[in-house]
Amino acid sequence: MDTPHYKLLLEGMLGELVQELNAIGIHNPKNPQDWIAVPESMDVQEADTDLIADVVEEWDERQGLVATLEKRYNDVTRALGKIETGTFGVCEISGESIEETRLEANPAARTNIAHMNEEGTLRE
Repeated sequence: MDTPHYKLLLEGMLGELVQELNAIGIHNPKNPQDWIAVPESMDVQEADTDLIADVVEEWDERQGLVATLEKRYNDVTRALGKIETGTFGVCEISGESIEETRLEANPAARTNIAHMNEEGTLRE
């Protein structure tokens, strides 16, 4: 397995994720796995219910996007940690090797193809 290749891919992915997350949130200094959505603008001085509703809707969208990006960020940092400990490319369910085709498609994959549908059930 070409681990240095995957490390480069993962580091590039991590940089992109951090950039995206920084655009819509802040990194929680008390928990390195946690990102917090920040509102784009809360300058709602009028009692216009449509304007307030728009701000709340935009806030909800940002929180959803942060949650999605945060999960991906945590998967990528986990994969980079596995490279450092020598456990990269090992299925977290079966202990078998993760196929190269799966790692090429998703270098942060936590399971092999046989267990990919169960990956969402794994704990952080």
